[in-house]
Amino acid sequence: MFFFFAALPARAGEWQYEGVSRVVAIADIHGAYDALVGALLAADVVDKELAWSAGDTHLVIVGDILDRGPNSRSAMDLLMRLEVEAEADSGMVHVLIGNHEAMNLVGDLRYVSASEYAAFADDERPEERERWFAAYAQQRAQSDLSPEALNTVFRQKFPPGYFAHRREFASDGKYGKWLLAKPAIVVVNGTAFVHGGLSPMVEEIGLEGVNGRLIGEMAEYVKQLEFLYEAGVMLPTDAFHDHPAILSRYMPPLDSSAEVLKAIDLVKVLNGSNLYSLDGPLWYRGNVVCSELIEVDKLSGALEAIGANRVVIGHTPTPGRRVLERLDGQIIEIDTGMLNNYYGGSANALIIEDAGVSVVNQDNETVAAPVDHPREVGSRPQGNLSYEQLETLLANGEVIARKKDDAGRDIVTVSDGTSTIESVFDKRKGRGFYPEVAAYRLDKLINLEMVPVAVMRTVEGRDGSLQFLPKNWIDELKRQQDGSGGSAWCDVKEQWNAMFVWDVLTHNNGRNGRNILYSLDFWQLMLVGHQDAFSARKGVPERLKSVPFDVGQGWKDAATGLSEAALTEALGDVLDEKRVRALAARATALAEQ
Repeated sequence: MFFFFAALPARAGEWQYEGVSRVVAIADIHGAYDALVGALLAADVVDKELAWSAGDTHLVIVGDILDRGPNSRSAMDLLMRLEVEAEADSGMVHVLIGNHEAMNLVGDLRYVSASEYAAFADDERPEERERWFAAYAQQRAQSDLSPEALNTVFRQKFPPGYFAHRREFASDGKYGKWLLAKPAIVVVNGTAFVHGGLSPMVEEIGLEGVNGRLIGEMAEYVKQLEFLYEAGVMLPTDAFHDHPAILSRYMPPLDSSAEVLKAIDLVKVLNGSNLYSLDGPLWYRGNVVCSELIEVDKLSGALEAIGANRVVIGHTPTPGRRVLERLDGQIIEIDTGMLNNYYGGSANALIIEDAGVSVVNQDNETVAAPVDHPREVGSRPQGNLSYEQLETLLANGEVIARKKDDAGRDIVTVSDGTSTIESVFDKRKGRGFYPEVAAYRLDKLINLEMVPVAVMRTVEGRDGSLQFLPKNWIDELKRQQDGSGGSAWCDVKEQWNAMFVWDVLTHNNGRNGRNILYSLDFWQLMLVGHQDAFSARKGVPERLKSVPFDVGQGWKDAATGLSEAALTEALGDVLDEKRVRALAARATALAEQ
């Protein structure tokens, strides 16, 4: 059962803008008001009095003003004022809905800080607290707690300011009314701005579907909740994720009105709106964490559907807390963790002008334009070592320990005195054949980002390779046993499809449950175990002939670049001529599928 609402007065034309001379984008404020002000000053958006001074600039706030930090109310008040001032000066402020705005609106308050509630304490009326405590106490009538103990629990769970906060985030409240009129995506000069990312869902439903239907569903949800509060069916103390269960347990009186019954049904259904899905535009992280070969085709379709050629996103704090880019600049990541005491970053403003893209930080320093998102396969030790640093450490570090693990792998511990890592040693398989090194280099060549760093290394007189063994992982056998992986930031099925194509390309007959690893940080698939890969045969491995897999355009483009000459240059010292020739032939076959 689905409901479609057109709650927003806006039309698609109000979500797309052309001919804008200057765009400034800032993401994920999270109550860090002072950092926000610093970034606005550095980007010449406001003057020293914090008045709009940017003329016809468009300022885009890419979601997540709220939660975790202390001063989100001040940030909202500033942005509300700047909206008016910018419009009077031919400029514009676009505030986009992030997942935390949506959470506050629908009653998912897990991340509201005590300071945020305290900012509303003076606005809370005594009769509000008395009313909702009485309702709460009645709801908990079967509790073993004394009235005094129940009151203590109530104060702890719903501190002063809680109910004023809920009132102001209602559909007719100052901040609720303001936010419910905001879109999730805008496109300015061909650049899309969205909090989480552009998923296939965006390609499917377009701007109208996201900003009209999904935001409209959220607005309707908020209104129906408020109706059920007044009807005594629910309380503003009820958490969003508990709403369906509460309503399923509720036994309507025989004289319940049709409106109450309808509201109950609507809330049950709209609680599962795609707006709150991990694949929705507020939560999607695939643009950041999926392999480029997985993401490129999906992103291309979504961009085309909304009339954009690149996307600027927040939501996922960037490695190194710098503004980054992926897919040759089609993705720009600007969540640099400005709430320093939580994320360890600072505020950065992305500036887009005819002359190009630049970045300024809250300290009024111009920093490098977006740099490439670092290649990361597996959790990194000691300050997030880069793959280049890992290569150096594996090649030159001192071997300080060696052991066999439960799977029979030869585990070698390497240290340079500052960083210490574990790695897997595999002896050379034949003259000039180092399969794990070949796999790693090929992975880099095509931007698969699934094979951990590996280098050639002689250990105790034996030639072979050392491959970085990340910490905090499980293998496929354990994953199946646990039934885990459903929370993967990049869908496990899509990662498996990439693995199948990779194993066809490398002619890997040795894939099994022990050499399919997952980083538990966000369920990134890591591929090891290439001892039976890189056959001199040119066809599909026997084990994969009956396995369905999809070779997307991204894979075809990558395979097209794998000529015999290119492969010889990159892999000639770790694969012999026959293996290189067969690899090139398999690449050609993939490109022609």
